[in-house]
Amino acid sequence: MLVKKSRYRGVPPFAARADGTPVFPGLRPRPAATALGVIEHEIQAGDRIDHLAHHYYNDDRLWWRIVDANPDIVRAGVSFDERAVGKVLLIPKARDDQ
Repeated sequence: MLVKKSRYRGVPPFAARADGTPVFPGLRPRPAATALGVIEHEIQAGDRIDHLAHHYYNDDRLWWRIVDANPDIVRAGVSFDERAVGKVLLIPKARDDQ
């Protein structure tokens, strides 16, 4: 059950097998629209994606906006590894309608 404003609303589930049983009890990956960056942030040692979301949006739950804008840099987890230090993250608007 998804909440009314979920960014996963409308995402189809995995296709069922021929016998009707689900292949995987979940949804397919959601299509991530390209989020335009409006601020540049140079990654420092110790930076965390949720802390950056809190700093720029005052809401650490909006970390996924930064991930959508930087798919080539941000992969998994909340911390950046040492190879990311010095790279520039694009920080998009908190919402597309801003």
